[in-house]
This record gives sequence, structure tokens and C-alpha cells, in this order.
Amino acid sequence: MDSDSTHRVLDPGRDVAALKALTHPLRLKLLGLLRVHGPATASELAVSTGESSASTSYHLRVLARYAFVAEAEHRDGRERRWKSVHSVTSADNAAMLATPAGRAMLVMGRRRQIEHLQQAMEQHEADIDEGRLGEEWHDPSGIDDLMPRLTPESLRELRDAFAAKLTELTARDEHDPTARRVVLVTAGLPLATDLPATPAAPDTGDGG
Repeated sequence: MDSDSTHRVLDPGRDVAALKALTHPLRLKLLGLLRVHGPATASELAVSTGESSASTSYHLRVLARYAFVAEAEHRDGRERRWKSVHSVTSADNAAMLATPAGRAMLVMGRRRQIEHLQQAMEQHEADIDEGRLGEEWHDPSGIDDLMPRLTPESLRELRDAFAAKLTELTARDEHDPTARRVVLVTAGLPLATDLPATPAAPDTGDGG
């Protein structure tokens, strides 16, 4: 896939320094916050992350050096604000797995996504417990744990179809006041050997 105004595709052979810049966990967190919540100052991001403003400012400048973030429109002249340049960053998996450094970066990024899912699940549960999400959200939400048998071509087709449908629905709901931020973490991880048997989870309707 080629880069566009919302999706930046990195070349592991040409963009080694840019990929390495993303291996720092705070930089990933800062980039994620800017993508989800919009432009912010280093001081505002320091409050969100529990870091010092000197630290967030430094890491924002690193992200800017490799064109992941850029200066946003200032509310006043006292402190610069930053915005994410793209909503998605990716790299070709085969190229990433071709070198030890690329593989290490790919593994780190995937594990960070699992951590994000854990955080999102805890926030989702708290939002339900404290009444911030209405019952209309209870049925469509959930986590699916499926293990279909697919060819490489079918897995690629499935992921492409999911991405296309997500783009369609996001555009449709962009200005709907009932829409909420939804965390979607998709995984397609082929296994050469089946996983060990695990106790069956209760049937919650999630497809697990």
C-alpha cells in the first residue's frame, strides 16, 4: 500500500532511523494521544502521560524530525502545539521480518498494541460500571476469539475487506453525535502448530 494523506507506509530498508524512532514507548504513547485527542502542547501531554514537559518536548521533537508529528495552529504565542501528520503508520511485514532489527521493531509494536487493548478493556469496563456507556453499547461491543482455517490469500482478502468497511463506516458516522471512540485491535496470526487446549470461556456472545 502506498502512503497517502492519512496513512504513512514506511520502508524498512530506507526508513530505518524513522522506524527506530518509534521503538521508544513514550514516543508511541505521545503519537497515539495526538491521533486520538488531536493537537496538544508538550505540557498537556506531560499531564496525560505523567512525564515531565521537558521529556515530552524532547520526544515530540524527535517525532517531528521523522515527520510523524508537525506543529499545529497555536492558540496563543506562548507554547507550540503539535499534531499527528498521519492517522496510521505501517510497514511491510515481510520486509520487517527480513532483518533482526526489523523483526524486533515489529514484535515491539505488536506487544504495545496488546498493552493498548488491555488498557482499553479496563477503561471500557470502568465506563460501563460507572454509567458512562448506555445499554445500546452493550450488545455490539466485545472481543472475538476465532481460529478459522484460511489460505494466505483469504487472510489478505479478509483484512482488506475489513479495512474497506471500516473506512466506509467511519466516514458515515463522522458527524453523528451518538458516535463514540471505539478501540479496534485486529489480529491475523497464522499458526504452524495449534495452541494448547485452554478451558472454554463462558459463552458471552462475543464469538469466543
